[in-house]
Amino acid sequence: MKMNKLHCKNNNKSQLRITASYHLPGLFEIFDFYCLFLPLYRDHRNWFYDWCDIASIYGAPEGSLWGGGRTSFGNADARDVLALMDEYGISARLTFSNSLLREEHLSDKQCNELCRIFEGAKIPAGVIVHSDLLVDYLKEKYPDLYLISSTTKVLTDFEDLRSELDRPDFKYVVPDFRLNKAFDKLATLTQEEKDKVEFLCNECCDINCRSRKACYENVSRKNLATSGEEIPDHQCTGKDGQGGYKFSKAMKNPTFISIQDIRQTYLPMGFTNFKIEGRGLGSAMLLEFILYYMTKPEYQLEVREEIYLDSMLDLF
Repeated sequence: MKMNKLHCKNNNKSQLRITASYHLPGLFEIFDFYCLFLPLYRDHRNWFYDWCDIASIYGAPEGSLWGGGRTSFGNADARDVLALMDEYGISARLTFSNSLLREEHLSDKQCNELCRIFEGAKIPAGVIVHSDLLVDYLKEKYPDLYLISSTTKVLTDFEDLRSELDRPDFKYVVPDFRLNKAFDKLATLTQEEKDKVEFLCNECCDINCRSRKACYENVSRKNLATSGEEIPDHQCTGKDGQGGYKFSKAMKNPTFISIQDIRQTYLPMGFTNFKIEGRGLGSAMLLEFILYYMTKPEYQLEVREEIYLDSMLDLF
């Protein structure tokens, strides 16, 4: 975890400022966007808030048997992906959060090759996992990859979250978004535990939804399906579940974590890791997340122009 601690003057008092680390979506799925954005981010760092940085980018290529959470569709070459992350000092993460893996799936050639390639990263790479079977396999076969406990476990009970944080297997744990505002309980965590918590900031799923785990399992089942096998889509029963993702809707979610929340509440409490969802939402939506969470208001137009005017990127 990156924690750049800077001393700054405020009302003639020295205060400790801690960097918020973002974990962004679309490593394979929106790779072309990052090829354009990361040079812009480096060359115009003053356009972006100095209290945050990009700690990792996560995703999985199309056809990943171990994939979960969302059905992946990216086709970027893994070596190109890793070279870009190494160039900009960002950790690459494979999203291998399939919850239905069996022993025979562990020999999958594509996923093993991805792990082998990512073990060679200059900046340590990670794997987002759900299955304990895969956890044990990765620890044995690819010990240089760090592990992240996936939000697909739907850890809504705080004591379950605490137990997960206490597992030495994981460097980070992403709780269910419905624990985002459980401040009284979150305050009881030790600093070591807080350092492992990675909050999902921008979920728009109904907080009363009771089928979230079934939704994730449906994606896992689709990724394991044999050629020609038809897996029906999960039918969401949550409020406005068929309406699709809208950032404006996510902002109205009582669990939404705003930039004000991050600066005024989470950072002072000692939490520094924040995950932005959106692997399957495309470049245009990712740009909106970056504008909101990372870009100073007075430079948002410049960032939009630099991105929109590049003819190499299909935003829509």
